[in-house]
Amino acid sequence: MAKSRTIYICEACSYESAKWMGKCPSCKAWNTFQETEIHKSDKETNQGLAQLSEQGPNGAIPIDEINAKEVPRLKSHDEEFNRVVGGGTMPGSITLIGGEPGIGKSTLLLQIALHFPQKVLYVSGEESLVQIKGRADRMKYSATNCLLLAETNTSKIFQEIKKQKVDLLVIDSIQTMQSPTVDALPGSMSQIRECAGEFQRFAKRHGIAVILIGHITKDGQLAGPKVLEHIVDTVLQFEGDQHHAHRILRSQKNRFGPAAELGIYEMQSSGLHAVTDPTSIMLSSQDGQREGVSTGCILEGIRPLLIETQTLVSPSYYGTPQRSSTGFDNRRLHMLIAVFEKRVQFPIGARDVFLNIAGGIKVTDPGADLAVIASFLSSCIEQFTMPQKAVFCGEIGLSGEVRPVSRILQRVVEAEKRGMTTFVTSAQHKKALSDYKGSLSVQLISHIRELID
Repeated sequence: MAKSRTIYICEACSYESAKWMGKCPSCKAWNTFQETEIHKSDKETNQGLAQLSEQGPNGAIPIDEINAKEVPRLKSHDEEFNRVVGGGTMPGSITLIGGEPGIGKSTLLLQIALHFPQKVLYVSGEESLVQIKGRADRMKYSATNCLLLAETNTSKIFQEIKKQKVDLLVIDSIQTMQSPTVDALPGSMSQIRECAGEFQRFAKRHGIAVILIGHITKDGQLAGPKVLEHIVDTVLQFEGDQHHAHRILRSQKNRFGPAAELGIYEMQSSGLHAVTDPTSIMLSSQDGQREGVSTGCILEGIRPLLIETQTLVSPSYYGTPQRSSTGFDNRRLHMLIAVFEKRVQFPIGARDVFLNIAGGIKVTDPGADLAVIASFLSSCIEQFTMPQKAVFCGEIGLSGEVRPVSRILQRVVEAEKRGMTTFVTSAQHKKALSDYKGSLSVQLISHIRELID
């Protein structure tokens, strides 16, 4: 006998309510409740549970009786992807990759599937098999273990997995999948949540690695219920500008490896190609000093990168000065402007300030603060002489002090490898850098005023 009921689910946090509410009591968001009808039959529910209940132990097991041997990871030909996910995809894990439409998510995963050493099932709910084959031909692949399936029904997908005995499952996309146990349209929150849960349970039971492609909303958040990000083991964000060739794969969550890792790709006619030397696209090839330009060193995960910071400080012709940043947090820019004006005694507050991080990368490492201050000085003060091939690295406090950053020795070594001659950082790193014997000249400062002196 069919069972039907209507509930209201918050789009922001997945809070459920029996009636519509203007403000969510959980996340305090307004106008986020959507009506969802749950209509299940006992037969369909039992069939769905039966498909996922095969294998696996019943009941609790003492921890000493569990054989916790190390499971080898599934490695693709793409070393950038392997590094971002922690050394390869873990069997039994589920990974979610999100990004704007047309940014290259399907291209990246199809490319990985075509060159994967184990058997892969690529399931598409958005494209036909002919369309996928045409895209694959442009990638110039040879022999492949990739199987293609155009399907949206999760039950049929599970049957095909058991039949083919694959090691990796790619779903394009989770918003197009539909579970027969839920009477709702594909893309609805209840369908996304149920389908993701089914893929998770199936992956854990059978030891299959699953990669889901997800859409994002206008504000850059993954579409669907927030619980989707909690269900999966790894969340990757594929970023970039459709008007530029470079794409950035960023790890936001990873249960099996370091988070905040970053991989860089270049989009070409034959697909996405990994950029093994990302610093080369971050730094300008122009020699000599340039006004308002400085070099910083940041960490993306455990990987040091040199970045180019560009600042333009100009007279303001409006009542309120403009503050604009690209690739840098605008609130942190306001803080650095206030610290610069107060501690350096330079009236920058009444001027327009434009900050750009070259290369299209988004910087969140506070170690870039000192490079931003150095670019302020170069743009504002004519008497300030920027050292040739210098790298600035340090966090700036509200009193103007230069604070230490993590993994300073790695940053210094990276700067030396790039041919830099001077490294300016916090004086609190004196002990950490005491064993450094390289050719780089390390200058230790305690306050931003020392940059002028």
